[in-house]
Amino acid sequence: MTSTSSRIAWASAAGDEDEEEDKPRKRTRPKTSLLEEAEDSSDDEGKNTLSKKKRKVAGRVTLAELKTLVKRPDVVEVWDTTSEDPRLLVYLKAYRNTVNVPKHWSSKRKYMAGKRGVEKPPFKLPEFIEATGIAKIRQSILEKQAEKSLKGKSRDKAHPKMGKLDIDYQVLHDAFFKFAKPPKMSKHNDLYYEGKEYEAKMNNKKPGLLSAALKEALGMAEGSPPPWLINMQRYGPP
Repeated sequence: MTSTSSRIAWASAAGDEDEEEDKPRKRTRPKTSLLEEAEDSSDDEGKNTLSKKKRKVAGRVTLAELKTLVKRPDVVEVWDTTSEDPRLLVYLKAYRNTVNVPKHWSSKRKYMAGKRGVEKPPFKLPEFIEATGIAKIRQSILEKQAEKSLKGKSRDKAHPKMGKLDIDYQVLHDAFFKFAKPPKMSKHNDLYYEGKEYEAKMNNKKPGLLSAALKEALGMAEGSPPPWLINMQRYGPP
């Protein structure tokens, strides 16, 4: 009995081994490298935690929120939200007699780089000095010096003559102390920027007053109303 049972067990085991050999073997997945394991771990950490830069950007107040929080939203600029304390910055900008930072601070090119190659106009004397006639006297002296020879010019350098300008000193006194006009000064917080002198000055302009050049361009006769007034009477106001 024992021999027959052992033979049956051996036959069944051999049959199982044959069946396992006939079945296709499954391919084992290769182990990931250390670099891939590190990337997987960093991805898992990135899902849970943000970087320092992203947390800093996320904690900033938006431009619309900053404008609603302050009393003077007209002084708020785009880069004010990047400040450490945006509300304090806007408060200082809106404070009385505060001078703004020049606009070219954020420009990449050098200051006044656009003025390169532009010819400067020659210096012109003020009207109250030019009225004394000193420019004509000086021009006549310069013309006489240009006509002199080299020997005469060297003699004048060695022994210069005084009192060449024949002008009344009372006239000069009146020019500087009576008729002198103070130069035009800029106002507080009136900063210069590139191209400011080419802008149209609207201080002298008044609504409703048409210049002669504009009347000629519109084809208006003398004393005739502007053409838009006739159209408003015909078709009604816009």
